[in-house]
Amino acid sequence: MSGAKKFRYSGEQDRPPYHYTECGLNDVYLLSGYEIEKTSHGEGVSIRNVDQLHMTIGCFLATKKKVLSGNELRFLRKEMDLTQAELGNLVGLSDQQVARWEKDEYEIPGAADTLMRLYYLDHIKKVPANMRELIETLKNMDEQRRAKLIFENTKQGWKPQLAA
Repeated sequence: MSGAKKFRYSGEQDRPPYHYTECGLNDVYLLSGYEIEKTSHGEGVSIRNVDQLHMTIGCFLATKKKVLSGNELRFLRKEMDLTQAELGNLVGLSDQQVARWEKDEYEIPGAADTLMRLYYLDHIKKVPANMRELIETLKNMDEQRRAKLIFENTKQGWKPQLAA
C-alpha cells in the first residue's frame, strides 16, 4: 500500500481501515468509501457503491485467490443469488455437500472450485476471453496467504490492494 496514490472524496480524512465483516467475510478491510454515522440506535456504517465493491471482491476471489475458503464460496454463491441446493445442482452434488464446504468441514474439490469461479465470472459478465489461461493461472499460482483483503474506493471505482 505504500507509495500508492490515495483518493478521498471531498472532505474525507485519512483514517484506519474499516473491517468490513458485513459482507460475510472475516478478512476484508476498506481504506476509503465508507462513512461511520451516529444514529439513535448507535453507530452505523454507510458504504459507497456497495454493489460495485461486492463485484470487485468477487472478481478478486474468482481470479486472484488460489484456494477458496468456505466463507468465500458462500460469498460468491450469495452474490449470484443461488441457494445451496441450486449451487449443488450446478456442480452435480447435494445441498448438504455445499453446506459442508461452506462450513469448512470438507475441502472444495478443484473442479468444483474452478466451476464456481467460472459461474461467478459468467454471472457478472466478466468471463475471461481465454478461460483455459485463467484455469492455468489459478493452477500454477502460489498460495498467497493474506491476513487481510484490502479494498479502496478510487476515482475508477473499487480496487483491491495487493498487500501481504
